Amino acid sequence: MFDFRDLFQWERFITPTIIKLFYWLAIGMAGLWGLYGLFAGIGMLFGSPLAGLVTILMSVLSALAAVVFARISAEFILIVFRINEHLGAIRARGDAGAMQK
Repeated sequence: MFDFRDLFQWERFITPTIIKLFYWLAIGMAGLWGLYGLFAGIGMLFGSPLAGLVTILMSVLSALAAVVFARISAEFILIVFRINEHLGAIRARGDAGAMQK
């Protein structure tokens, strides 16, 4: 986790720590969105069965797509930070090798 003092210092990134929170919030939003569409589709079944079925199907598929998109977005952000960490390690290794010569 991160310490409150990390908000005022620039030696450590806080995004990799809190990205999981944003991911779970996105999952919750996608679930609520899917449930809303599901209940809207059920309500539409009485007036227009075909439109109700399409609404139910599309709401479930869009909720699943939102979950996948949230995961891909979170992983992309984490990959960018890992690349930064690896480049820092390579730079540190190069600096240590230059000092030995």
